[in-house]
Amino acid sequence: MAREIERKFLPASEGWRGLATGTPYLQGYLCASQEQTVRVRLAGDQGFLTIKGPTHGISRSEFEYAIPETDAKDLFKLCQAPLIQKTRYCIHHGGLVWEVDEFFGANSGLILIEVELASAEQQVLKPDWVGEEVSGDLRYTNAMLSSHPYLSWKKG
Repeated sequence: MAREIERKFLPASEGWRGLATGTPYLQGYLCASQEQTVRVRLAGDQGFLTIKGPTHGISRSEFEYAIPETDAKDLFKLCQAPLIQKTRYCIHHGGLVWEVDEFFGANSGLILIEVELASAEQQVLKPDWVGEEVSGDLRYTNAMLSSHPYLSWKKG
């Protein structure tokens, strides 16, 4: 079974800017619950269909398949609104790839940083531009951002 083991962080600074070229992402959810998600994504012009199981700690099952761009665009019509709009920057640091997602649309103003690991116990050397960990905060999952966008959160 394929596993996704990932930690999420908020940025500590803008120090990540200029370290990589971004790729536009558009993604939507055909199904989004605590038990499973089915996501359609366009990364640039490459389509993907992803199925994820329930999260246990920072790990969950994940199956991802490339699909034609036209299929992804057609599947977006079946997704709940709003679609997730973001630019992803992949930055190599400490032997890992740090993915910085800058969100737009209904999630404008949000920046999240993710790093995928080989095991839940793997130690990471965070770059100085990586701040507070939010791995356990479900509000920061893309599936939740689709149904409860960042701009709708009450600031307090």
